[in-house]
Amino acid sequence: MALVVQKYGGTSVANIDKIANVANKVIRTKEAGNDVVVVLSAMAGETDRLIGLAQKAADNPDGREYDSLISTGEQITVSLLAIMLNAMGCPAKSLLGFQVRILTDKAFKKARILTVETTAIQNELGKGTVVVVAGFQGVDPDNNITTLGRGGSDTSAVALAAALKADVCDIYTDVDGVYTTDPNICSKARRLDRITYDEMLEMARAGAKVLQPRSVELAKKYNVPVYVKSSFTDEGGTLVTKEEREMEKEVVSGVTYDRDQAKITVVHVPDRPGVAARLFTPLSENNIVVDMIIQNASIQGHTDMTFTVSRKDIRDAKRIISDVLKDVGAEKLEVDDNVAKVSIIGVGMISHSGVAAKMFATLAREGINIMMISTSEIKVSCVVEAKYAELAVTVLHDAFGLERES
Repeated sequence: MALVVQKYGGTSVANIDKIANVANKVIRTKEAGNDVVVVLSAMAGETDRLIGLAQKAADNPDGREYDSLISTGEQITVSLLAIMLNAMGCPAKSLLGFQVRILTDKAFKKARILTVETTAIQNELGKGTVVVVAGFQGVDPDNNITTLGRGGSDTSAVALAAALKADVCDIYTDVDGVYTTDPNICSKARRLDRITYDEMLEMARAGAKVLQPRSVELAKKYNVPVYVKSSFTDEGGTLVTKEEREMEKEVVSGVTYDRDQAKITVVHVPDRPGVAARLFTPLSENNIVVDMIIQNASIQGHTDMTFTVSRKDIRDAKRIISDVLKDVGAEKLEVDDNVAKVSIIGVGMISHSGVAAKMFATLAREGINIMMISTSEIKVSCVVEAKYAELAVTVLHDAFGLERES
């Protein structure tokens, strides 16, 4: 008997018929002799609807009440699935984040999981019950409901799989695996049979929407095997796992793009110790993630500092940086949200030279200007004008021959 954690995304539970499809998949897994824990997202579009209500109620909704509101979508889906499973003769019980006791920090909207208590789930599994857990939500030390950020149900599922020492964590979505790039914009995109944790993490951070980055971090940390599968077919699937020798063949495994980017430049900053800390510390304290950072060469004791944040954080980031602008002696703030980040990822890049040069030359041939560049051992990212994002993805996919099987 294996312990299987299954996570179903919003498109998989978008209506009663689709929830019935999930119920049948769960029953088949249970009848195969497995213990089953199911993690659900809200119905597709429901969280956006709730966010819209909050924003109509107030320009800047209180964080505690905001999380209390937008977490209700998952309560609906877990209850409906448990009702359906019980009606089909499969004992099931739904549990919300606070009932499981998924303990998080106090960062509303972007909480991070501290610990997961497993007693309630283990007790139900011991009775032969399928446990249906609300994803995306937890509870802080003061018993306030918290949410884990968009895509947080992935993190809920992997965290539960790690805490329960599950044999596998299956992530069901509307695609049948992880592709070399977005198949909606590149017809030559190819599904990968397997991908390393590091590659998947870089792809997720660089804009791939298949898995939330924090879920991949947890999977790697606790060595949780993650399968990305389609809710609507039994074919395909991609295993996210640790690096193996035969996985080193491909120099580049995938190309991603991210339109959720804004470029902020602090102009004419004094080039002296402590200025960068003064700028970025308040952003960190407000849970704003800074991605790429570039500082220009110093000219007569001053420099320009450019960084990127998520578009949804533009307003808060502008307000925070504007507050410290005068204190650090900077001249002004410039914001450009008409940008996108395009990245190439692959573990094979570690041992191959010329990969970045090939990327830059490919973009140059198409007249695509590069505004910012960042690199890691297995990733090269470029910020370009948003209108060139899809073209950049397509030509890079062709340049690195990703349509071919390795």
